[in-house]
Amino acid sequence: MADYVGAIDQGTTSTRFMIFDHGGNEVGKHQLEHEQILPKAGWVEHDPTEIWERTSSVIQSALRSAGLQGSDLAALGITNQRETTVIWDKNTGKPYYNAIVWQDTRTDRIATALERDGHGDTIRHKAGLPPAPYFSGGKIKWIFENVDGVREAAEKGDAVFGNTDSWLMWHLTGGKDGGIHITDVTNASRTMLMNLETLDWDDELLEIFGIPRQMLPEIRSCSEQYGTTLANGPLGAEVPLSGILGDQQAATVGQACFDPGEAKNTYGTGNFMLLNTGTEIVRSKAGLLTTPCYKFGDQDCVYALEGSIAVTGSAVQWLRDQLGIISGASQSESLAKQVEDNGGVFFVPAFSGLFAPYWRSDARGAIVGLSRYNTNAHLARATLEAICYQSRDVAEAMEKDSGVKLEVLKVDGGVTANELCMQIQADVLGVPVSRPVVAETTALGAAYAAGLAVGFWSNTDELRENWNESKRWTPEWDDEQRETGYTQWKKAVERTLDWVDVN
Repeated sequence: MADYVGAIDQGTTSTRFMIFDHGGNEVGKHQLEHEQILPKAGWVEHDPTEIWERTSSVIQSALRSAGLQGSDLAALGITNQRETTVIWDKNTGKPYYNAIVWQDTRTDRIATALERDGHGDTIRHKAGLPPAPYFSGGKIKWIFENVDGVREAAEKGDAVFGNTDSWLMWHLTGGKDGGIHITDVTNASRTMLMNLETLDWDDELLEIFGIPRQMLPEIRSCSEQYGTTLANGPLGAEVPLSGILGDQQAATVGQACFDPGEAKNTYGTGNFMLLNTGTEIVRSKAGLLTTPCYKFGDQDCVYALEGSIAVTGSAVQWLRDQLGIISGASQSESLAKQVEDNGGVFFVPAFSGLFAPYWRSDARGAIVGLSRYNTNAHLARATLEAICYQSRDVAEAMEKDSGVKLEVLKVDGGVTANELCMQIQADVLGVPVSRPVVAETTALGAAYAAGLAVGFWSNTDELRENWNESKRWTPEWDDEQRETGYTQWKKAVERTLDWVDVN
């Protein structure tokens, strides 16, 4: 068998290809950003064709830099930004519209109407999700209503839908010349169209949204042999495609959270905390999502509670790109270190409304507590604190739903390189924060799913042995400081609500 496994990590701001050995160590990597298209306030789009081109480029560059060929890979996995919606013509491969990104809020009126018309409880029970602009179903409906001819093409069977995993899988396996149109249970669960119990598209939900079943991909497990890449494709070889996981579920697998009660928090464009609840479906009463965590082959599906936060790392990008007070993400740490605290400033980056546990699409970002004393360093510090306070909101909701008290938080993703932010996270939560040696666990999880399907790894115990801690942060704040800060944060959140009329 070949000595390595590859993983495509198609994210919100960039696409990377990573190559891992049997020990879960990184052997090669290449990454390219893609354009963030912002046509109107609250609208976020990507060019699907650019994403496919970037994917092809990073695969070729990573193999070349590692001195490897596609034939050196035993398997290939895909992980991806979830909910980001692509509809394309299966006969030409041309998208009907740009990809509508998970952060996009244009469908807030659709979500509000679903609730108003009495469909909210049905969607919550069957799909495990609240009606919200976040998810794919409303985005499909918006394209039907606003792009001429797409609904008719879908009913004829010409227009097909997928999140970016399906878009890439279709291209990698032949595109218009026989490409496979599939997704996995984790991505399907982010549409408001899949039934959590049957793990299949639900007729009642499809009827609510007016979406024809024939345009949807076939739902498969996260780890099985789906097909092979083309010899004349970007890998230059026929490699088994055998793993698909939405990015946050992939990170949970990469962090080896295989036992009920184990949790991880990924710090990327947004933050996503998942708690493994085992094979039991735990329905949230505290504003969390109930979601498949992973399903390996014909084994039972393992579920999770998820807290999704829209804006964390992208708030740091906002400091860089829109305000220009830092030149790079790493500078947020050095700038924030210039002050001992936030100087009374709280920043709630509700650019896309508030996700878990609030689910308020009427919220918008706010910076509160400013005085003439404050500097750009206080704003940088408040931005890092916002990442951590939002994570505490989710952690407290998880404890209410599950009865499990967090003992340690496993963390991963790009923001974990910011050591000040991780120290603040330990202080805000009051529990240790642990970062693994391989911080990019999203790609690693996709590689694990792919490798398990072909026998590259034999079982999850083997994957757990690969996990090693790189650094641990322990709380330094006392209880009074922690609770005073959190009380102020909750007051700041209240100031963001009822800003936009979505009725």
